[in-house]
Amino acid sequence: MTAETDNAAGIGLEHARRLFRGSPHGALIGLELVELGAEYLIARVPYRPELIGNPETGHIHGGVITTLIDQSCGAAVLMATGPEERIVTLDLRVDHLRPAAPGRDVYARCECYRLANEVAFARAVAYEDDPAEPFATSMSAFMRLREGVGRG
Repeated sequence: MTAETDNAAGIGLEHARRLFRGSPHGALIGLELVELGAEYLIARVPYRPELIGNPETGHIHGGVITTLIDQSCGAAVLMATGPEERIVTLDLRVDHLRPAAPGRDVYARCECYRLANEVAFARAVAYEDDPAEPFATSMSAFMRLREGVGRG
């Protein structure tokens, strides 16, 4: 990497961290950026008793998993579009393959895989240790809200 790409990566990382810090709901559940790659990001929600959905099993509530995926995919889209753009979730599909393991932090690896004129598309896997062994997968679409782009 050159000094210029190192600086650009640093700016992108700081932008991504601001996105995560600026979300009140994300902050409430402890959502944090763990890793920012060239075409993906990884976020984490630490396991805490107040996030449990089923006290008998200790499984994290599905809403926490959905928030992890939605906000992380949104951040991946914003990393692809740039800080001047705003987005809103149009469609979010989460396939819960199994419950997240009790007592474990949960992660989401997200990427924006397609930018169209008015819509961006993202995918994610949610996992405990290995993204190749997810407990949930997701596909989502986000509307791109840009200045000067017609709606019709």
